[in-house]
Amino acid sequence: MTPLDAIEAPSTAQWNLSEYLNSRRELIDRELERALTPQYPEKIFESMQYSLLSAGKRLRSALCIAGCELIGGSQDIALPTACALEMLHTATLIHDDLPAMDDDDYRRGKPSNHKVFGEAIAVLTGDALLSYALEFILLHTKDVPADRLLRVLQTLIHAVGVAGLVGGQVVDIESEGREDIGLTTLEFIHSRKTASLIVAAVITGAVLAGAEEDTVERLSRYAEKVGLAFQIVDDVLDVTATQQELGKTPHKDEMARKASFPRLLGIDESMRRAHELIGEAKQELAPFGDRAVPLLAMADYIATRTS
Repeated sequence: MTPLDAIEAPSTAQWNLSEYLNSRRELIDRELERALTPQYPEKIFESMQYSLLSAGKRLRSALCIAGCELIGGSQDIALPTACALEMLHTATLIHDDLPAMDDDDYRRGKPSNHKVFGEAIAVLTGDALLSYALEFILLHTKDVPADRLLRVLQTLIHAVGVAGLVGGQVVDIESEGREDIGLTTLEFIHSRKTASLIVAAVITGAVLAGAEEDTVERLSRYAEKVGLAFQIVDDVLDVTATQQELGKTPHKDEMARKASFPRLLGIDESMRRAHELIGEAKQELAPFGDRAVPLLAMADYIATRTS
């Protein structure tokens, strides 16, 4: 493992977030296109490609690569896990859009998976992507010690399970239409439903590079705050943005009578809280100096995004 003080930092004067995210997105898109080779039964591969290769931001994969590079690791060792994160995220979106869940007909600017392939294939597509993500890491990660690879797999399994995404989704469903849902419950929902995969993205990248446990814990705190801020902004955009900007149906929370941050706090206070969380997240990165420029910039992007 390379000592932190020996890692070359990006130049803050020359570094550009848009270029960074675009380059990572192009890289991930190319790898994902290679990752799915259609075979029998063709329908499931067609469905997987339809959702996985749509115009996602690839933010989680970028966070994974940035977490790895922060510790001195290479982009190459993080790439399989970064791709797997996009598979996992896409699987959760397919399931989230189902009529039994959040019931949305659009995702990333086009009809949701179940509107094109039917509910049964959509369920199976999500399942297929969840399992293939883990297999993909095992098949394609090179030159990483087995203990680090096991830690990565455990982190991802935890993030999408009952202690993460599934648990958050259950409480979210149970909370629909209720008027007694407070901020504590709302933050519980989204620390799992949204933030857990963002946390997993950052710390798996760091683990692959050999981060010490105190560094993993610090990056986890950063990502937890960033992930919750991401959801707060998402809730605000659900109220303020158009379908074209969002790529999905706006005002869904209001129509479903869901607890949301704007509903509990109002828009201005919600955004104040998001910016507060981003400030706290960035403080966690102070020991890394300029090496943390990509993670710092992505935190700011999350707080100011418009789609």
